[in-house]
Amino acid sequence: QVQLVESGGGLVQPGGSLRLSCTASGSSLDSYPIGWFRQAPGKEREKISCMGTTYGQFYVESVKGRFTMSRDNAKNTVYLQLNSLKPEGTGVYSCAAGGSSIVARNMCVIDFTSWGQGTQVTVSS
Repeated sequence: QVQLVESGGGLVQPGGSLRLSCTASGSSLDSYPIGWFRQAPGKEREKISCMGTTYGQFYVESVKGRFTMSRDNAKNTVYLQLNSLKPEGTGVYSCAAGGSSIVARNMCVIDFTSWGQGTQVTVSS
């Protein structure tokens, strides 16, 4: 079973950038499809981005063009680059790994089995 730990969150001004990391242990992360989630204060957790094992990618429309996922297999890490951050981007960002998956431009269906605890991102002036 893979274990996931997120890092890289913090306080940033609107328009700023952060890079979040999701680092795996216990297994090779390149064997798993990965999703990033955001839970804003008082709202449901939302799936915002996915990357499949063949590197297909999905982004929810609200972050498309501003957020980018990448993998570094040597470091067993998946990144989420957050650019042009908006106040509504505030929330707890978490990553999850799954088994079966279909990830494409317009679709992310992943059977998530492992979850990180999340990292706080606060976008405020």
